Amino acid sequence: QVQLVESGGGLVQAGDSLRLSCAASGLTFGYYAMGWFRQAPGKEREFVAAVSLSGGNTAYADSVKGRFTISRDNAKNTVFLQMNRLKPEDTANYYCAAAWTNDYGVTYYREVSYRYWGQGTQVTVSS
Repeated sequence: QVQLVESGGGLVQAGDSLRLSCAASGLTFGYYAMGWFRQAPGKEREFVAAVSLSGGNTAYADSVKGRFTISRDNAKNTVFLQMNRLKPEDTANYYCAAAWTNDYGVTYYREVSYRYWGQGTQVTVSS
């Protein structure tokens, strides 16, 4: 059974940092490109960041570029999202997702590309 379990969310002030983690089990992690998405209240879920199989390629939404960094540790089956200079508009439930691929360099920004999803971790940024 595939499980993606996010952690690291919380309540912080604007300008603070958080590091989200997503631990994967039940799948061959090295064959899955990983992504982070978020959904704010009353809004649709949106792409945040993605990383390729090897970690060599990454992609970011314009709204987080330069502030967020996605990375992965294939030995620990874990993907991370380092979030710096947080803003109130970053408040959302953050989800990690896994997309099977045999292309070492590809990253995915569309939800439909991802097969497995976690339950999410809440990030709240106060002003």
